[in-house]
Amino acid sequence: MDLRQLALGALCIADPVRKAYAVQALRAQAETLPLDPDAVLAEPADLPGRPVRPVLVRADGVPPRSPFTLEGRAALMHAIAHIEFNAINLALDAVWRFPGLPAAYYLDWLRVAAEESTHHLLVAEHLATLGHVYGDFEAHDGLWTMTRKTSGDFVARMALVPRTLEARGLDATPLIQAKLRRAGDLRAVEILDVILRDEVGHVAIGNHWYRWACERAGLDPVAHYRVLVAQYEAPRLRPPFNRAARLQAGFSEEELAYLEGQPAPLPSAP
Repeated sequence: MDLRQLALGALCIADPVRKAYAVQALRAQAETLPLDPDAVLAEPADLPGRPVRPVLVRADGVPPRSPFTLEGRAALMHAIAHIEFNAINLALDAVWRFPGLPAAYYLDWLRVAAEESTHHLLVAEHLATLGHVYGDFEAHDGLWTMTRKTSGDFVARMALVPRTLEARGLDATPLIQAKLRRAGDLRAVEILDVILRDEVGHVAIGNHWYRWACERAGLDPVAHYRVLVAQYEAPRLRPPFNRAARLQAGFSEEELAYLEGQPAPLPSAP
């Protein structure tokens, strides 16, 4: 089987630890595997593979998670473990689902999947030191919901999953780290340092392939993003925004101005 078929196979694995190690093994041999970008693969039922627990509820059904109690900190880390598990799935889905793209695209998203698997394992390991395992708390499914909604639209997928939903992590992570630091959980802060560093790269990959897709289709990336937000009812992102991380991840000042609800900046004088 080629790389995309193997990515689909990994996506079907339900056990998070098995999935994480399967993805890492696939990434390690990616350069030596055959790759058929033009193959149209049949979608199995019940994607993605995931465990029976955690129980999935509406986003507004997940209670607040204070890091200043042991149970609250465990619930917070569980939520992060869930985000990282979903991030593995959406990266694998990006690899297998969309045919006809450059080889670099598939390798980029396999890299993302492998790094997300490392994140999930790190958080799950720390969660165990707090007396819990992944699955002990309820969780919501917002990342995969948008992945499913954009399954037939490559441009929308690149616009609304990595550079909208995942990019929220660039803004939220420093705020979460500040609370964890005050709570005295320095190991959790260190893990989130790793996640934030890698997520800048993941969002940059999303920005790159979104702009590539817009150029191929003759679309203005800024104007079309607004169309996609309305069409797919993407969540409205609210400040504060981590401008430094977003700029490092490839957002333009014009895009940041749109997010902040400000007029687009005037062009510089010649």
